[in-house]
Amino acid sequence: MKTNNPLISVITSSYNNINTIKESVNSVLTQTYKNIEVLVLDDGSTDNTYLELKKIENNKLKIYKNKENIGLTKSLNILINKANGQYIARHDADDISFPDRLSYQMNLMELKNFQVSTTRAMSLNNNSKIPGKSFYLPNKLVMKFKNPFIHGTLLIKKNTLENIGGYDEKFYYAQDYKLFSDLLKNKVKILNINKIKYLLNMEDNISTNYKAEQQYFAECVKKDKSP
Repeated sequence: MKTNNPLISVITSSYNNINTIKESVNSVLTQTYKNIEVLVLDDGSTDNTYLELKKIENNKLKIYKNKENIGLTKSLNILINKANGQYIARHDADDISFPDRLSYQMNLMELKNFQVSTTRAMSLNNNSKIPGKSFYLPNKLVMKFKNPFIHGTLLIKKNTLENIGGYDEKFYYAQDYKLFSDLLKNKVKILNINKIKYLLNMEDNISTNYKAEQQYFAECVKKDKSP
């Protein structure tokens, strides 16, 4: 890797993740790509997530706390504004990034001249590959039915993210689907990497606990309308 690797700001919003937060954050702090800062925002947790975060001693880690729960979308925009990196990477508080995830993505993005990339993931719950067969279909086609990208694996140039206005705060749910839709509408090409570099929790999370809400906001994305 080059010695002048750009700074990557890894952003994580956490709500009641006391059982997973330490392992999750440490999977980012131990990346082979060293020029990183890790910004974690406790979004008004009612458990001891914040105290668990404070136990992690690493000068790359920056911890913030919302006084009350404001949701993932607004929390991510707060973190983007606080980030110093030329690149923004997403990572969810109940998932695990492979040690070489950021290095692998950055190298491919520079090689292929992309501003945005994601990777495939493996389910922590049943070891299935995600996305499955739909990965081999054109992204624009899959977007008509569902989000083909793993949000937690997003790596994007900060100015690209800022140019589309960050996350649309009208989308309390399905904010990732809306973000990728906005990127594609603005003719930003997304490199979807056919390598598993992420372990994805698919139980007891936003998608499973708020299915109806997720579906409603996803339908808004498909129909290109505001919630």
